[in-house]
Amino acid sequence: MASEFKQAVKASERPPLRAEMRDDDPRARAARRAAEIKGHIGSLDEGTDEFWIDPSSIPDGWSYEWKRRTIYNQEDPSYQVHLARMGWEAVPANRHPEMMPAGDTSNVILRKGMVLMERPLEITSEARAIELRRARAQVRAKEDQLAAAPQGQFERSNKDSSLVKVRKSYEPMPIPED
Repeated sequence: MASEFKQAVKASERPPLRAEMRDDDPRARAARRAAEIKGHIGSLDEGTDEFWIDPSSIPDGWSYEWKRRTIYNQEDPSYQVHLARMGWEAVPANRHPEMMPAGDTSNVILRKGMVLMERPLEITSEARAIELRRARAQVRAKEDQLAAAPQGQFERSNKDSSLVKVRKSYEPMPIPED
């Protein structure tokens, strides 16, 4: 009886004779990985916007924009100072790990020389309003310039209405469907 016990103990200490069986076949693993990749990159079509950010991932009260970090691998420190003065800060990479490669230890989110930056939405809205006012002022100045006659020439008016007609129209831009 003692010898049978010793043999049972030795058998339990012995490593298995063959490796563990794999849980699934390579095709199933490849299909799972392909679904995971498609979830990250969407369509493999050339029309995919690689700088698109899901608006629901932007925290409330903040705006995100891609800003230039390098041109031909050269940084522009004066531009970086300008961005900082305008309130832009780099978005921490740990806030959006889904936008980073696995195992990456970068502190910022970079794509093709661009860095993802954030600033309070209030500041961005104010800056856009200023840009809109400037653009409209430029259009008005050009319209006035077209309607004005150089000194010594007749006025460009016909019964108190301008002879110069500038038509403006706004049309929606077509958006391609997926």
